[in-house]
Amino acid sequence: MLKFEDPTYFWLLWIIPLLAVVRIGVLWRRRKRLQKIGDAALLKQLMPDVSKARREWKFGLLMAAIALMVVMLARPQMGSKVSNDKRNGIETIIAIDISNSMLARDVVPSRLDKSKMLVENLVDNFTNDKIGLVVFAGDAFVQLPITSDYVSAKMFLQSIAPSLITTQGTDVARAITLASNSFTQQQGVGRAIILITDGEDHEGGAEEAAKQARKKGINVFILGIGSTKGAPIPVGNGDYLKDASGNVVMTALNEQMCRSVAQAGSGTYIHVDNTSDAQEKLNSELSKLQKGETQSVVYSEYAEQFQAFAILVLILLIVEACLLEAKNPLFKNIKFFKKQ
Repeated sequence: MLKFEDPTYFWLLWIIPLLAVVRIGVLWRRRKRLQKIGDAALLKQLMPDVSKARREWKFGLLMAAIALMVVMLARPQMGSKVSNDKRNGIETIIAIDISNSMLARDVVPSRLDKSKMLVENLVDNFTNDKIGLVVFAGDAFVQLPITSDYVSAKMFLQSIAPSLITTQGTDVARAITLASNSFTQQQGVGRAIILITDGEDHEGGAEEAAKQARKKGINVFILGIGSTKGAPIPVGNGDYLKDASGNVVMTALNEQMCRSVAQAGSGTYIHVDNTSDAQEKLNSELSKLQKGETQSVVYSEYAEQFQAFAILVLILLIVEACLLEAKNPLFKNIKFFKKQ
């Protein structure tokens, strides 16, 4: 299993399209200068050894080398040991509301970012447990199937954003139903759905979905995040979301819905604010669940793989340097490139 120790370096890949745009501009200016010198057909006859294909190949090799260098900086690692471990733990599916209202900042730094921090701290406390991630707004989908790979869980967690789902709303029922169907089939294991939401624009049917989950032996915990007083929704550039009349839209935590769903799902409602109280209460509640034997595929002893990428970069750079734009007289009768 390949993973990256520091995937933040991947933003450097934007250098490649930027360089492509710069190259197009340079070639355009070069063509304009050549047109001032003389006719294109005549110039081609005067420069028989110049090859456009070679220029394109040299640029392609250089871009490939840059891409591989970025991958190398991200420190690719491969699990060199795979084991099937039997552990005593619980299974937890965390469903995170990613509707636009979760961008409100009545909880610092925002409702969504606070949710991510809470989940990350929860994962840090897991040892023999399994975790899965579901994201939802007006729709829902599985972001990460249930796993014991906590490193992957944190990676997927950081990529969560409202842009993942275009359908707005807060369909709690759909999220609970999807999460209920995402557990393993192992018996005798405590199961919990931890649903983090502000409960706004509730679509209905959540209590019934929680009751169905309870019948399957799944406890539904609701973490209500935000303030009941309401807060504006940032849209960037220091502005806030407004309605058709030009009034700033206020989003408030729907505690009544959250409490009702938690009660229907035989779980607990926990209010998330700017303190660490919610984290402590959640850890306490999860510790009460029955721990059963779970079997997990675990990748361990991750080995650095940047050396292989470094060799490829070196090979590409050597080939790029040896490939001249003008054809070598010693090999003028050998045509590797059709486009001359």
